[in-house]
Amino acid sequence: MANKKLKIGVLFGGKSAEHEVSLLSAHNVINGLDKTRYQITPIKINKDGKFDFNNLKNFDVIFPVMHGPFGEDGSMQGLLKLAGVPFVGPSVLGSAVGMDKDVMKRLLRDAGIPIGRFIALKEGDLINFNKIKKELGLPMFIKPANMGSSVGISKVRNEKEFKKGIVGAFKFDRKIIIEEFIQGREIECALLGNDMPMASVPGEIIANQDFYSYDAKYIDTGSKSVIPAQIDKKTTKKIQELAIRTFQALNCEGMSRVDFFLKKNGTVLVNEINTIPGFTNISMYPKLWEASGIPVPKLLDRLIELAIERFEKEKKLKTTVE
Repeated sequence: MANKKLKIGVLFGGKSAEHEVSLLSAHNVINGLDKTRYQITPIKINKDGKFDFNNLKNFDVIFPVMHGPFGEDGSMQGLLKLAGVPFVGPSVLGSAVGMDKDVMKRLLRDAGIPIGRFIALKEGDLINFNKIKKELGLPMFIKPANMGSSVGISKVRNEKEFKKGIVGAFKFDRKIIIEEFIQGREIECALLGNDMPMASVPGEIIANQDFYSYDAKYIDTGSKSVIPAQIDKKTTKKIQELAIRTFQALNCEGMSRVDFFLKKNGTVLVNEINTIPGFTNISMYPKLWEASGIPVPKLLDRLIELAIERFEKEKKLKTTVE
């Protein structure tokens, strides 16, 4: 039947430290989906990871709105792939490398995409403050390698803060990265598409705090976004081209948001990619597309179309050898 509604499962929550952000994003996605086109079922995953796995095949498309580990890192995408269900956003590989900041940055560096200096450390590595200070300078940022929404991040200016930051980051991950401090404007660009992605107008984040922390993103209303960013056409084009190159270099599909630093001298550096960007009412991903002429309901329609399009292409691939 032509008028049959597509069954959409919106997957949210999970074991990540970003559980609460996921709830806000899912609420907005569910509200934004066209009720005349879709039959929507919220699927909440508890903080202990429990949910009903048996019903996944009943859906035409799963829309994961899970930020951070166990949802954005390829693990959930692998489950959905095994279940044979179309799903929104990057697949297993794109999700995994997008979540791991160390692997992400090494792939970007290999692709000739400009990034800042960084060091990755694992549990048990010898950590020498003076050696790292000599390589990266002060201040520097310490982050868990696999976490989003600025969880577990600290800006450090001395050895005492450095030691505290290391301990804090290792609470969230077994691998951490330390990045040089880059003085520059924080610019973000949204991506939409599979093989031929398109980039939104760039937007700028002006944080009311020392850096764009978890609180600044979701709690502190003093931080603001400027959309479109007040930058010239040449810089806009450069950011959009780099966003697309980043998306493709990291094997992403469907949606992503790429975050940049724009230095005073015009240099543009990629900071990171977010493969399941926030969909809260203050999140940049939907706001950037709205400013680019695609309102939320149409954006969600397109993301569902892209999920089905990829699934149909993959279904045609041979799985046996004659």
